[in-house]
Amino acid sequence: MTLPVPEVEAIARAAHEGRTDKAGRPYAEHLKAVADGVRARGGDEDQIAAAWLHDSVEDDALTERWLHEAALSRRTKDIVLALTKRAGEAPEAYAGRILATPGALLVKEADLAHNADPARLAVLDEATRGRLTEKYTRMRALLGLGS
Repeated sequence: MTLPVPEVEAIARAAHEGRTDKAGRPYAEHLKAVADGVRARGGDEDQIAAAWLHDSVEDDALTERWLHEAALSRRTKDIVLALTKRAGEAPEAYAGRILATPGALLVKEADLAHNADPARLAVLDEATRGRLTEKYTRMRALLGLGS
């Protein structure tokens, strides 16, 4: 039996408790925006669960062992692992892993959409805003998502 999405959401919120994004907002707001974006794009329960967890391993909020042992579908786990950037990993390798993992592209598309939201970027300093905009544009191109 796999955990229902509301339980996955509660775990993700607890794991990121006290953490903030680059703009100083509670990190759970980003997770909710990505999950909502996946839902709006027609994503299924596996993808919505993965959206809640997509940064958990990368940000050390949850361990890879926790993910392996969690009552989640294999597909959810695969998507989370595909979206977990590895130290020193080239963007091309990261994009290739996302493209090779069924269901991961939709979650990453929702993640990039929220990360690149002009209202979210507007509160950052100009140098950070420019660097992140370039990074997100490049990743969209590598994933074949256009501009």
